[in-house]
Amino acid sequence: MDAAAAVRHARFGKLPERIRFEDMTEVVESGPHDGAKTSHEDVGVGHTFTCLALDLGL
Repeated sequence: MDAAAAVRHARFGKLPERIRFEDMTEVVESGPHDGAKTSHEDVGVGHTFTCLALDLGL
């Protein structure tokens, strides 16, 4: 084994440790649902689509 191969083997010769699924996820309770704040009928949406339509020449 030449010197470059020895350096590569020292650096990359072993795979990293496996991360368990439980360590990658976090369970968080959500707050109460407020339909008034999260409605899909936002006031600003119409302005965005109007500007997009004007930009496209529709």
